[in-house]
Amino acid sequence: MSKNELPLAGVRVAEFSHMVMGPTCGLVLGDLGADVVKVEPNPAGDHTRRVPGSGAGFFVMFNRNKRSLALNLKSSEGLEIARRLVRRSDVLIENFRPGAMDKLGLGYEAMKADNPGLIYTSAKGFLPGPYEHRTALDEVVQMMTGLAFMTGPRGRPLRVGASVNDIMGGMFAAIAVLAALKERDRTGKGQYVSSGLFENCALLMGQNMAQYLVTGKPVPPMPDRLAAWSVYDVFDCAGGDQLFVGVVTDTQWRVFCEAFGFADFAADESLATNTQRCHARDRIMPRLRELFASMPRDVLAEKIAAIGLPYSPIAKPEDLIEDAHLKASGGLLPITLPDGRQVELPALPLSMGGRRFGIHHDVPRVGEHASEVLDELGYDADAIRDLEARGIIGLDPGSPATRAAE
Repeated sequence: MSKNELPLAGVRVAEFSHMVMGPTCGLVLGDLGADVVKVEPNPAGDHTRRVPGSGAGFFVMFNRNKRSLALNLKSSEGLEIARRLVRRSDVLIENFRPGAMDKLGLGYEAMKADNPGLIYTSAKGFLPGPYEHRTALDEVVQMMTGLAFMTGPRGRPLRVGASVNDIMGGMFAAIAVLAALKERDRTGKGQYVSSGLFENCALLMGQNMAQYLVTGKPVPPMPDRLAAWSVYDVFDCAGGDQLFVGVVTDTQWRVFCEAFGFADFAADESLATNTQRCHARDRIMPRLRELFASMPRDVLAEKIAAIGLPYSPIAKPEDLIEDAHLKASGGLLPITLPDGRQVELPALPLSMGGRRFGIHHDVPRVGEHASEVLDELGYDADAIRDLEARGIIGLDPGSPATRAAE
């Protein structure tokens, strides 16, 4: 479908953000059709482009469907360009430390005066309160809320193996933007909205908080937990492979016992309900582990699939690159890496009217869209070349728009 047919076509977004949380908000809005202009420092661009190790994929994952404008915001002319951009925008996204945008002259009150309909969106470590000036990271709030305690073995807190709070925090910011745009339709007024990394992680832990309040017992970490289902485990298989298998209803238990020859378990009234079986795992699990250890993983998986029970091999992230379901269902989108390689990365995990949302802008090079954005803001070709010559903006020499301005 064309970009003009997307749900957020016509919504203009100015993104002043880096790392994961703010860019995720821009990613969601951009995939849904908003025109997202990512403002990056000139000349080097967003420092997230250069993060090594576990952060090496941040920029390429969270910055598709955006246009890049490289600006020197320490200059008065660069700030004026930014203000022009915000004046014509419906949404501003920022995720810098508290007060940073105000010091630049791009804070909410200043931008509200310029553009009363603006949805000013801050993705922060904490919502207003005693912690709001603390520095937060995904890992920090996982430690603060108990998520790391729940994930690792007792005495060894362990962060989750993905930026869950940054990503979800960006998603909640996007939800707030959509609600604020809807409210603006009714009132004609913009507003300030924000999402908090810490509060996001607290929401993730809500089920564990509720467990404590319901049971009155401290919640053990996942490796020590009393399972909610009698069979919900990773099993070793013949040949050294592993398979996760779940048996989560009484009906599934009867089907499972019949398929695997556990007639005595099926006939045992003390194992008739899931609650009973959870308290009898010391009787059940050794027999299951012994049988499954004698079966090749693929044979076990085929048998489990045939009776309709939940199961999965233990995948690694790189296995998803060739996942048959993702590839067939539009779940992977074409992306160009900085070295020019063509790869595929996950799409938004949703569909609307049977539509999946794809690519209308590849991950941008630094300043790739500066000429076209400045043209839209009223700068002519001579002014654009002068701004580049004085280091106010950066122009990517490979972009068609830049070549046209020369």
